[in-house]
Amino acid sequence: MASPSTLAIIERYEETRHALNGLIESIVTGIASPALFDDAAARDEAVRCAGRHYPFVDMLYLLDETGAQLTPNLPVRKNHPAAGRGQGISRAQRPYFALAQAQVGGVAITAPYLSNASGQLCITAIVRIAHDRGYGYLVLDIDLAEAVAFLMGDGLRKRFVPFFRGVYSVIVAGLFAVVLLLGYAALVQLTEIFGSSDQAADLHLKPFGVIIFLTLGLAVFDLGKTILEEEVLMHKDVYRHSSTRRTITRFMAAILIAVSIEGLLLMFKSAVGNGEHVTDGVWMMAAAVGLLVGLGLYVYLGARAEQILLRQKPKTGQARANRQARP
Repeated sequence: MASPSTLAIIERYEETRHALNGLIESIVTGIASPALFDDAAARDEAVRCAGRHYPFVDMLYLLDETGAQLTPNLPVRKNHPAAGRGQGISRAQRPYFALAQAQVGGVAITAPYLSNASGQLCITAIVRIAHDRGYGYLVLDIDLAEAVAFLMGDGLRKRFVPFFRGVYSVIVAGLFAVVLLLGYAALVQLTEIFGSSDQAADLHLKPFGVIIFLTLGLAVFDLGKTILEEEVLMHKDVYRHSSTRRTITRFMAAILIAVSIEGLLLMFKSAVGNGEHVTDGVWMMAAAVGLLVGLGLYVYLGARAEQILLRQKPKTGQARANRQARP
């Protein structure tokens, strides 16, 4: 399972915006203190506190009233590429500074953007703090992907993702090895057909063996390709039913193709042979039709269920907002 795409992170953020912004506001409010502008030990303690409790906080720094950076970037994460930089640089033109000036009180939080410091999708929270010499700003950069994972309780699963990807990669390699073996068997049998001295009456049945090997190889290859794309190369959101539905649909489609081809082969073989397997071919085609109908119902009902859930989420969010707005 690959890392989530930028679009997937933003979509998840939009769904959890109120809860996540509330969490970030509480973090910034808890860290904000006039002592940060005068005491280096207080800043170090703020960094340690953020790193201990909030693994999604990238770094923090202070600005003066004009937007000039008073401190270097104080990284919460180890080995941050922008650690120790930025002191003296004006941030007056940055969107978060303009947002803080436009907002009267409270914590201002930007929309998601790509960080120049880390290159990752992030959001920035900023709050105005009054101190002995006037006022300044505390700024926190938040890794959005990590914040969403923290909010969803997905941190532990993400630690096992490399292991899962390794297991799936080994399985896919085994499937592709089977495909090569089936292709080799088909090639050998095809060579024997061209080199055979049998009567022409017997040769017309032998190509079906080659076709069986090739179609089985095609089905196994399609299965391996599906597993590789779904579980290794692409990101799968385990909290969305659509991701599971997509995987099952592709898996069942591969089986459906294989069953249909085998059914056709049995019917063709019976047509040119003695006809003893025509009933088996008909039953296999009937099974393929049943699989197709069942797959269609599953996709339709799954899509309807997800539409209902998506319609209920805005109502739930609005109800929550109304409860919070009550005195």
